[in-house]
Amino acid sequence: MRAGLAERIRAHRQRRRVAGQDRVRQPIVRIGPGLRVRCGSQELVDFSSNDYLGFGARAASGPVPASASASPLISGQSARHAALEEALCEFTGFEACCLFPSGYQANLAVGQAVAGRGDRVLADRLNHASLNDGPRLAGARIRRYQHADAGAARARWAPDCRMLISDSVFSMDGDLAPLAALAELADDKDLALWVDDAHGFGVIGSTGRGALESCGLRPSRVDIYVATFGKALGAAGAFVAGERGLIEHLENHARGLIYSTALAPFLVETTLTHLELLRQEPGHRQRLNRHIQRFRQRARELDLPVLASETAIQILPLGDNERALAWSQDLARVGFLVKAIRPPTVPEGTARLRLTLSAAHSSQDIDRLCETLYVLARGSRPDAS
Repeated sequence: MRAGLAERIRAHRQRRRVAGQDRVRQPIVRIGPGLRVRCGSQELVDFSSNDYLGFGARAASGPVPASASASPLISGQSARHAALEEALCEFTGFEACCLFPSGYQANLAVGQAVAGRGDRVLADRLNHASLNDGPRLAGARIRRYQHADAGAARARWAPDCRMLISDSVFSMDGDLAPLAALAELADDKDLALWVDDAHGFGVIGSTGRGALESCGLRPSRVDIYVATFGKALGAAGAFVAGERGLIEHLENHARGLIYSTALAPFLVETTLTHLELLRQEPGHRQRLNRHIQRFRQRARELDLPVLASETAIQILPLGDNERALAWSQDLARVGFLVKAIRPPTVPEGTARLRLTLSAAHSSQDIDRLCETLYVLARGSRPDAS
């Protein structure tokens, strides 16, 4: 962890301990009806849960409860939550992590807990909305730099800047952030580097470990790492990873962690299962990569003006809102769901089609989609028959 962030976290920890306000998540195991649980070596009846009607303890699938029924700092942190955190740390190489019900909530919680009122933060102009909303919640001021340009970020730096924030894969463009260059800037200016790898985790990198693996960046070069389970892992939820001191700080200051029900146990189990599939069955990722290359090749052959992207997110810029909507509707008429992306999600005048590829698609699906886009690009309407 870079010195500036580490010092701020140490100061917060010292104040908590002097005031007797330190908190920590403690895993519990639900062992039977009547809200009976095991906490360490003790068997207890849980009177901390919000499971008012007892429905949360019922199995959603097999023996897994449907709901955690409480905050992770009350009684919502189970041994399986802890097992997922351990597996994620082993997979990513970070020292510690904590779970959140969504990526948006994770980023709000990080921004609120780590940024300070009046701080300036450097942020890519095309970052996801949650990466802006989190620091704003803390009262920080955002200095945006030109998209995916580390030189522009350096030019926007000022002495009161505390943090550098970037997506790894930009969700509406499909391109990659220059993470290695951003890490160099963070080292040089003692900026806490916060990376959201929602669209890279599980997909890119030689073993699917995400954008850090893809660009050869050690986990120790990133102070705050966020990734989600609702993309590559096909579940829901998110995690924040970093040094143990960061996670302890979030346990005590991240309102989205302290005051929200923990990730649902059945989602924890699903995520653990799919993380193991990711590790043990690389064929899914390899098939996706073949589909990406096939789509790119067919797009070149048909002269489709797709943006440069080697990720599963492929963008066809159309500019005009009505044109993007018309293409989306024509695609739906012949059997493809491709949404038109318009302002304010993207800047004015940059409406587009956002195509996301999956290992579950077939080669025939991709070829037919490209051929349909070619018909549309020539000004014709595709034949629904």
